[in-house]
Amino acid sequence: MSLPLLNTLRADFPASIVVFLVALPLCLGVALASGAPLFSGVIAGIVGGIVVGSLSKSPLSVSGPAAGLTVIVFAAIEQLPSFEAFLLAVMLAGVIQIALAATRSGIAAEFVPSSVITGMLAAIGLILILKQVPHALGYDGDFEGGFEFMQADGDNTFSSIITAVREHLSPGAILIALASLAFLFWWDKARPKDGPLRFVPGPLVVVLIGVGGNLLLGMLKPNWQLGASHLVQVPVANSFGEFISFFAAPDFSQIGNSAVWTIALTLAIVASLESLLSVKAVDELDPQRRSTPKNWEMTAQGCGNIVSGLIGGLPITSVIVRSSANVDAGAQSKVSTMLHGTWLLLSVALIPFLLNLIPLSALAAVLIATGYKLAKPKLFIDRYKQGWTQLIPFVVTIVAILFTDLLKGIVIGLVVGFIFVVARNFRSAITFVCDEGDCLIRARRNLYFIHKYELQKELNRVPDNANLLIDLSSTSYVDLDNVDVINAFIKGAEYRNITVTVRGDVAERSAPLINAPTSEVRFS
Repeated sequence: MSLPLLNTLRADFPASIVVFLVALPLCLGVALASGAPLFSGVIAGIVGGIVVGSLSKSPLSVSGPAAGLTVIVFAAIEQLPSFEAFLLAVMLAGVIQIALAATRSGIAAEFVPSSVITGMLAAIGLILILKQVPHALGYDGDFEGGFEFMQADGDNTFSSIITAVREHLSPGAILIALASLAFLFWWDKARPKDGPLRFVPGPLVVVLIGVGGNLLLGMLKPNWQLGASHLVQVPVANSFGEFISFFAAPDFSQIGNSAVWTIALTLAIVASLESLLSVKAVDELDPQRRSTPKNWEMTAQGCGNIVSGLIGGLPITSVIVRSSANVDAGAQSKVSTMLHGTWLLLSVALIPFLLNLIPLSALAAVLIATGYKLAKPKLFIDRYKQGWTQLIPFVVTIVAILFTDLLKGIVIGLVVGFIFVVARNFRSAITFVCDEGDCLIRARRNLYFIHKYELQKELNRVPDNANLLIDLSSTSYVDLDNVDVINAFIKGAEYRNITVTVRGDVAERSAPLINAPTSEVRFS
């Protein structure tokens, strides 16, 4: 039974503020990296919160512009004749996502190994920490929210930290980041369990620490004060008309442009994959372990992309960084997601000048704390205890994401994960024993194509003049290839004076077993 609205709102309201503070710089950073207008990232965040949040059945997932799409979006904007043509591709991508949901393609997410999902979460946590360290030190060369190993500024994830230490140390940024981190980790332990203070979100206090601290530095140590390049940079409108001009409409005259359709299809497939994996990961983070209908989620994401494209926003996916911050902040329903979109809209419309006082180093502290919670040492220890078949795909996924980008790393992790799944299924599924001419071949579980070689090998061990019992009573399904192997053996058994008996009522057999003239074939 769901919690009463009042109890849920008490948790969702402060959580929505945390998600808003995390989402704001990421929306701007993704837009900057995509070569799109900065406000298009904010629009995507607003739509992801309000539209997708209201339609989605995921209680904790948060959608918005995704770093995993920046390379595709950047190339698309460069290729198409205008940004408005790109918006048409975004809108069409949403239509394609709804069509994919109608074919029930969302079920594909259920086949992703859990070791790959947890590896993705840990990798994102590590990347958050590594990518935010330069911002905490005062070096803002890379955009907020990037996951690529190679950065647009020429550095990579690790060299960017070295560059920051050698050339761009900012005492003011370091002081604000350290104070913010100290407060966040202290607040996690010291936050009272009852009373009004328990609803105070730590990241909100951190923002106040950052803004107040930077203003104080301006009075006490002006050369340490952070300038505009180290602060949030939300576009500021001087009038309502100028604010409305930040929005844009798609160019429908490009509907016949094949490049638009190619980009739309690419966006739909990649955005759907990222959303499905993110939602599945969020379900694992959910303390209540609620399960999100994947096909419905694809429909919600498609509707979000249609709206985002229609009003000038970037493509939308479910985003694990914002979602994990939502879970960590104690959200209990999708009201938190919807409220965060509302705060984005109200803040950029009414108080953009206040948002532009927030130091990036303070927000870096919030993201570093979020990353630590995603990549706690306990996660690595638990996977190690589960054995090599879980540990290796987990580690490979982490390393692949760290040294490539989110999507490539996930694909590599999936390949390795599926190899281990197949390997586990290659373990012996068939038992063979033979005693003085009486032989038994028993299938211990369902027989699929990968068991064909093993079945053939065991049948070849049956000597002439034997009595053979093929026991399929433990199976509910025998693949057609294995049925063909058994039937071929039965046909040849009469020439070797072998009597074959088949036991087992197989309900989902691909084809019936035959009764050879000299063989006793029956089901029991």
